[in-house]
Formats: sequence, C-alpha cells, structure tokens
Amino acid sequence: MNFSKKTVTTIVLDLVATMSIAFASPAMAASASDIDGKARAALQTLLATTPGARELARKAEAILVFPSVVKAGLMVGAQYGEGALITGSKTAGYYNIASASYGPQAGVQTFGYALFLMTPEARKYLDGSAG
Repeated sequence: MNFSKKTVTTIVLDLVATMSIAFASPAMAASASDIDGKARAALQTLLATTPGARELARKAEAILVFPSVVKAGLMVGAQYGEGALITGSKTAGYYNIASASYGPQAGVQTFGYALFLMTPEARKYLDGSAG
C-alpha cells in the first residue's frame, strides 16, 4: 500500500480521536468503592512484597495508587487507569490517568502504578494542580 503523508496523518488523527473517546467514556468509570478496594489491595500487595515500598510508605504523606493501567497501541496508542489517593487509612480522592501516543508501537500491557508523595508540598501541589 502506498499512502500519502496527508492520508497517514488523517488516519493517525482519526485513530487518536477514536481511542480518546473510547478511553474517556463515562461508562468505563468504576465506582468509588471499586476503585478504593482495588487500590488498597494493590497497595497491600506492594507493601507485602517490597521492603523498600514499606519503608517509603511509613514516611510518605500520601500514596497515589493506580492498581491497573491499560496501555494499548498499534502505531497509535493510548493508556487509561483509575486510582485513589491514600493517606493513612483514608482515601483522600480519586484520580485517573490517560494519555495518547503515536509512533512505532504494537501491543497491549497492563501494569500497576504507585506514586509516593513524600512531602506536604508534594501533596499540596497535587491537590492544587487539578490532578
């Protein structure tokens, strides 16, 4: 097949738009209790299996946990996940992560992600930056 540069650009933009709409669909949003349960389970697994994570958790102001982020692509890619901000024994908020990309890529992967916010300033920045 021989595509012009304009055709390839149009195809890429159409795929990015389609994937963005699919990943942003409100129907995909999990309930707060579902996100909370999965985030807490993922954090417990991390803390039980990784001594360094336990040490960080003891010192952290909060931990932002995305228990399952799905990343998929075929030339055009996207990723999406939902998570919870955990402070001590409380859930302080719910967040999502989403992105799109293009370039040489193919495949699907799922991964968990934990971000340890170590200072009050880091927590304040997250709270003040609308995610």
